[in-house]
Amino acid sequence: MVNADRDRASEQLNSFQGTAAKEGGPKVLTTAHGTPIGKKTASVSVGRRGPLLLQDVAFVDEMAHFDRERIPERVVHAKGAGAFGYLEITHDITQYSSADVFSEVGKKTPLAVRFSTVGGESGSADTVRDPRGFAVKIYTEQGNWDLVGNNTPIFFINDPIMFPSFIHTQKRNPATHLKDPDMFWDFITLRPETMHQVSFLFSDRGIPDGHRHMNGYGSHAFKLVNKDGIEHWVKFHYKTDQGIKNLPVEKAGALSGSDPDYSIRDLYNAIEEGNFPSWTLSIQVMSQDKVNNCGFNPFDLTKIWPHSEFPLIPVGKMVLNKNPKNYFAEVEQLAFSPANMPPGIEASPDKMLQGRLFSYPDTHRHRLGPNYLQIPVNCPFKTRVHNYQRDGPMCTTDNQAGAPNYFPNSFSGPQECPKAKQAESKLVVEGEANRYDEFDNDTSQVRAFWEKTLKEEERQRLADNIGGHASDTQPFIQARIVKNWSMVCEDFGARIRDALLKHNTPKKAEELKALLA
Repeated sequence: MVNADRDRASEQLNSFQGTAAKEGGPKVLTTAHGTPIGKKTASVSVGRRGPLLLQDVAFVDEMAHFDRERIPERVVHAKGAGAFGYLEITHDITQYSSADVFSEVGKKTPLAVRFSTVGGESGSADTVRDPRGFAVKIYTEQGNWDLVGNNTPIFFINDPIMFPSFIHTQKRNPATHLKDPDMFWDFITLRPETMHQVSFLFSDRGIPDGHRHMNGYGSHAFKLVNKDGIEHWVKFHYKTDQGIKNLPVEKAGALSGSDPDYSIRDLYNAIEEGNFPSWTLSIQVMSQDKVNNCGFNPFDLTKIWPHSEFPLIPVGKMVLNKNPKNYFAEVEQLAFSPANMPPGIEASPDKMLQGRLFSYPDTHRHRLGPNYLQIPVNCPFKTRVHNYQRDGPMCTTDNQAGAPNYFPNSFSGPQECPKAKQAESKLVVEGEANRYDEFDNDTSQVRAFWEKTLKEEERQRLADNIGGHASDTQPFIQARIVKNWSMVCEDFGARIRDALLKHNTPKKAEELKALLA
């Protein structure tokens, strides 16, 4: 019986009991191979005091599975919440893309979403200062489309070879196994391109009030191709219809101790109560001429496209109206990859995106196995898969039965799709193959964020947040922080300096003053 005094998440077991009663009550307990179990509370032993017998199949079945029930944790985005719903197209953008998902106004396509924190482990708190993952899997008739981004339109770095080092600074010191502010701020101050994202992270939006009150961004530029082969570059935006809402630092800290699963609970309860969260999907569009004459690299993930020049064009609405039936099956095993793009949506030269096209499927094959796309939540169920891939661990289908497993063949195996070939655009590249550092005016957009986006009280909180967090670092790193942000704006750097001096010990404050003299 459901208790009205408790929230929906707390009442889940009572809800299951009610459903089970309607279906005839408890089912017969069995082993994994379906054999009924007569007594579950005791192992088979020789006499009352043992020892045990290996022939106790029920015990062996239970323990063997228990020893293997954890799969590798995600290297990043380990802590997350998931839900299901649909994308409804509200505006016609077929002039930009031939993708079937956009084919007509009013079309609804099922989807899955996973929200997450980036740096923490699976058991970490939801309310830490950290970017939030915002990954959407749309089950289209042309295969799954995964738009895998964050709650920020930018990122810390613009070259994927730096990603492992950056994530290591977010994790634990290999000697102490503790989070280490020296690691984080040392890396940040040695890579000036990080300042844009760091400024966003330490602003009020660095701690969203749950997953429902934050925006989502595809972050990267993508290419859209229409039915006539005309190409446009775009960025995708999901704007929350619930309104932006953030947690004050003090409340976030308290929730980390009292309710570390705050955001998961909030999303689950909202959906169970019928308060379905939604987001408006829009795109920014840039022509090739604009790309050629852009004052910055539009494929640099540390840069935004100014809305004044590239306004949002509405596309549709995403609604979440269903919670997962089982977290492990439908959220922990949910696997996204930006490489999953149907015809009409293609990759851009963004170096970070190019790196992710490899790394995401690669980590899923390690974490879930080579047949991870056969797991129901990952399966492109709106279409049928026909290819020449066979066998491997955890093959759960008929393995494509007797169809040929080689190509080309003369025996009615799957054939190439002329329409897909026509839809794929040409990519023109030129230049010398080399290793290029991307330092493309790393201060101007940060300055605009500071001076034009933030209000006065928000600017002060941002400087205080940076100063408070970085005060645990060594003075030489603090001096680099002040110097880097002073390049953005003298006022920005000065406020960070004052915040550091306020939070430092007297000795460290004097050392910092001497370094800045």
